[in-house]
Amino acid sequence: RCVFTLALEPGVLFGRARSHPEVCLAPQVGMKFQKIELSEKLFEDPTGQKSETGTTWPPEYPFPPPAFRRQDESDDADFYGFPRLGYHIDEGAVRALTNYYKESIKEGSALLDICSSWVSHYPKDFPTSMSRIAATGMNALELEQNVQLSDYVPKNLNVDSKLPFEDGTFDVVTCVVSVDYLIKPLEVFAEVRRVLKPGGKFILSQSNRCFPSKAIAMWLQQSDLQHCQVIGAYFHYSGGRTPARAFDVSPSGPNTNDPLFIVEATKE
Repeated sequence: RCVFTLALEPGVLFGRARSHPEVCLAPQVGMKFQKIELSEKLFEDPTGQKSETGTTWPPEYPFPPPAFRRQDESDDADFYGFPRLGYHIDEGAVRALTNYYKESIKEGSALLDICSSWVSHYPKDFPTSMSRIAATGMNALELEQNVQLSDYVPKNLNVDSKLPFEDGTFDVVTCVVSVDYLIKPLEVFAEVRRVLKPGGKFILSQSNRCFPSKAIAMWLQQSDLQHCQVIGAYFHYSGGRTPARAFDVSPSGPNTNDPLFIVEATKE
């Protein structure tokens, strides 16, 4: 069990993580994109005990080793060894994420996409409007197919969390629906902080789909908003950033079944 219980009740939210088929993206119109800030709701009193303790977060990291166990503890390289050239969130969530990047990332930025694959969901103009788009990911063949990348390094962050880049290299680091597979998140978040420039931002996106056998144990028992709180906790306990902010950017309209949430923080 976790040392503290997240204050939100799973039953009134979107439900727990579900497995995902690969989704093909087709042209579609009529979608609308929202941006609802959830930061105060999620991070002002995440344990529901602030009135008693006087603190927002517990003084010690609250997630014990069993929280990061997985149903399948076999080598991740075997599980991710076969290329999966499909989308893992639906069309609406993909387009909502691309729209968020378009509105949030400045032209000329140097980007790093961790836990990447054959697509990074950046706007089409990013390869020419950004100064660099680097990536790390599990599958070299998938990364080779990612036409938005300027360079990439295959990397299993669960084995070695060190990112193969110099300090202060990037303006923005992104991670798309993959934080739930990290078994050493504080180490990864510390590495992301190291490779970001001062004022650089780490943007994580999350929906309600996952590979259940490879997701960490606590993730499978939590709701969508509790997932955002867990990411907020990773930011808090890894340190060196402004307080995390969270947004519901779930789309509406045709082919918009999957929710989408953003949790981000800026390097101080």
